[in-house]
Amino acid sequence: MASKKYDLAITGGRVIDPELGFGRIADVFIKDGRVARISSEGKSAKLLQNFDKDQIIDATGKLVVPGLIDIHVHLREPGREDEETVFSGCRAAAAGGFTSVCCMPNTNPVIDNQETVKFVQDRAGDADARVYVVGAITKRSEGTELSEIGDLVKVGAVAISDDGRYLQNPQIMRRALEYAGMFDIPVMQHAEDSFLVAGAVMNESYQSARLGMAGAPPVAEEIAVQRDIALCRVTGSRLHIQHVTTRAAVDAIRKAKAEGVRVTCEVTPHHLVLTDEEIGKEFNTSLRCNPPLRSREDQEGVLEGLVDGTIDCIASDHAPHSMEEKDCEFDLAPPGMIGLETTLGLIKTHVIDKGYLSWADVIRKMTVNPAKILNLPGGRLQEGVAADITIIDPDKKWTVREKDIRSLSKNTPFIGWKLTGRAHMTLLGGKEVFRR
Repeated sequence: MASKKYDLAITGGRVIDPELGFGRIADVFIKDGRVARISSEGKSAKLLQNFDKDQIIDATGKLVVPGLIDIHVHLREPGREDEETVFSGCRAAAAGGFTSVCCMPNTNPVIDNQETVKFVQDRAGDADARVYVVGAITKRSEGTELSEIGDLVKVGAVAISDDGRYLQNPQIMRRALEYAGMFDIPVMQHAEDSFLVAGAVMNESYQSARLGMAGAPPVAEEIAVQRDIALCRVTGSRLHIQHVTTRAAVDAIRKAKAEGVRVTCEVTPHHLVLTDEEIGKEFNTSLRCNPPLRSREDQEGVLEGLVDGTIDCIASDHAPHSMEEKDCEFDLAPPGMIGLETTLGLIKTHVIDKGYLSWADVIRKMTVNPAKILNLPGGRLQEGVAADITIIDPDKKWTVREKDIRSLSKNTPFIGWKLTGRAHMTLLGGKEVFRR
């Protein structure tokens, strides 16, 4: 006889909620799309006798965590549906264990008005993940005239960003921070001084000199971060630095946080596990990204910031590009790589297994922290919240294969990499949207 009190039970898994500070073997009960009860191991055996087999998910040996949140994703719709759509991007997200994604506004047309925000929201209506829209700071992301920020927020934009383009004009950036502060949303900034990185295709270093390629100097990021921190300090608004890559930028953010400046930041898996030394081996165009892969010294500085808490969250910067676009010389390829389906495995293999962070630390940086930065409802696993849940097989060994990628685009440098740790099942509002 099926249980009428609950719809579903996830049993025997190690339940981790970094916000509540627990990680124990427990059973999670779901009713009407919400978490209805969490019982410690052994305390719900009698209750489970009333469940049918198809109402029970056995998570023995696995982690049961709040649905993962990716704060930085490119879904390409509208405009480049050949590279990705809202639907296909959310399908890839679910396969990677993500139940919520924040899509960037650099589409065609740019998401700088209410109509384009609503368009994306409508497309996400029946998708496999929740989609939160980030609106453009300036009209057409041209950096010259502010978007109607109040209108964007009114229809659901959770932040503003000219992602991919640094807002070079400090007066406009100051006004953006002031307006964003009125609505308690962050300004998400791609921090690279536009003049210093003009024409660059990789990091400025010994490697760029050896390969004869124009380099983007790390100081371009440091200057941009320092300026925006100063504007953040004077406005009292919230600033979020996207994909931090340099030791100097991390040091500046660490100092600003100590002063009480309202700044947060993120790091991508590829900047944690790859350096510019990889480019000269095969000239794989998937290694071209923006900001570029940095030196080992900068990589170590970023890892230190991740460990000491300076870096708040881990984000994929999922950037799909078609095979035709990437099948060219390295310096002609558009920057970016996909990441929704490899983020969890890369972090488990190269961050957790190497002793930099614990599972609880990683889950915090992939759930509750991004939720706090954007005031999202997710990121927690407690009674009464939406049952957005990721079940992780922490010891699953797997190889990244192109044929398994659910994204429409396949531009990743990690094809053939052997990883450990993978999403086993993803639930959205108590509904199964992915099972390995």
